[in-house]
Amino acid sequence: MEQLNPEKLPRHVAIIMDGNGRWAKKKGLTRIIGHQNGVKSVREVVKASRELGIRWLTLYAFSEENWKRSKYEIRALMDLLKRYLKSELKEMLENDIRLSCIGQIDKLPIDVQTTLWHSIEKTAHNKEMTLTLALSYGGRQEIIWAIKNMLKDVEKGLLNIKQITEERFPEYLFTADAPDPDLLIRTSGEFRISNFLLWQIAYTELYITPALWPDFSKERYLEALLDYQKRERRFGSTSG
Repeated sequence: MEQLNPEKLPRHVAIIMDGNGRWAKKKGLTRIIGHQNGVKSVREVVKASRELGIRWLTLYAFSEENWKRSKYEIRALMDLLKRYLKSELKEMLENDIRLSCIGQIDKLPIDVQTTLWHSIEKTAHNKEMTLTLALSYGGRQEIIWAIKNMLKDVEKGLLNIKQITEERFPEYLFTADAPDPDLLIRTSGEFRISNFLLWQIAYTELYITPALWPDFSKERYLEALLDYQKRERRFGSTSG
């Protein structure tokens, strides 16, 4: 495999982790086992990102639409999330990784919220990398939430209409403290954004892989990064 250029790595990688259920079905296993195996890929990608020096990694862990799944699967996913947070806290502390989250967190079960906020608080002072979990998240919902908060500031006299600009709007998004993603990876071969970071990915490079998420190894992650490094990012302008 070609060597990565450390000077051309994306600052921010976002991933739509898709295919746990299909991976399990192909093997005659339950969807829950598929999700459990997906956690292994999360660990590999987080570890590789930290080793490479990628500063922001955002994972689409549970969408707003995922609440439509069966109560059994949702509870299993919540339990898996809680176990992950507890098991990885030591690793995040030792590797200077700050945990963050975006989405309608108040919709999560109270026990999950408690564990999540505990990990966020414990890692708050870590600086080398930010791992963001998108939980109960939807891009359209985020934009509506941001608009409502802007209007509240207008009503309070903290903002006027002329100040509502493309540059100011991101300050009201969940991701206000992070740069827009440079690279968005989607596994399972689906060519959809699935309501993820709709504002933030306006000029993000997209990488679609047929690999199902539990099969998305460190090697496949490096392949995605190599592909990214071969692209010319013009942000709407012409090439030089």
